[in-house]
Amino acid sequence: MKLLPPFGDRRRLRIGLLGGSFNPAHEGHLHISRAALKRLGLDQVWWLVSPQNPLKPAEGMSSLAKRLETARTVAHDRRIIVTDVERRLGVTRTYAALRRLVARYPRLEFVWLMGADNLAQMPRWGRWPAIFRTVRVAVFDRSPYSYCAQAGAAAQRFAGARRDAHKLWTGLLPAWTYLAIRRHAATATAIRQRTKS
Repeated sequence: MKLLPPFGDRRRLRIGLLGGSFNPAHEGHLHISRAALKRLGLDQVWWLVSPQNPLKPAEGMSSLAKRLETARTVAHDRRIIVTDVERRLGVTRTYAALRRLVARYPRLEFVWLMGADNLAQMPRWGRWPAIFRTVRVAVFDRSPYSYCAQAGAAAQRFAGARRDAHKLWTGLLPAWTYLAIRRHAATATAIRQRTKS
């Protein structure tokens, strides 16, 4: 199954994976992606637009086609690839998608990108500890979730695997980092509320 365009060389590229509903995609997603490209030395960021997040209600969710279209409009950077890879793989759980991507692209080095709010609630995800053992993880500070994220179960369980950003790519898994970046005000919830009114 061809998921993404082939690469023109044999370098071991570093790819950031930003998953989510993207309901809708917005400048905050672009802000995090560009920060990841710079701070983590990435070659690309792939936006994995989920068919349906198991932890979110289907009500109020735009169609996958609409969310992909909006994401491609927002992601105006050639290094950001918008994809429905989860639909193509037939998975809805993050761990399943990551495991398949790692197997399909053995020459690529992946890092899972997420906000502090997701780290705080990560124990609700299916097989969440396996995510840390499958790919590297980069968590972006997102006020007001900083304290609860860093004091939460996921951060505590993998406290010994936390590294400075410049050391994220060295050594064995698990490996994760916490990055403080300038806050971006955009949220999908706020955008949806504005479009309703």
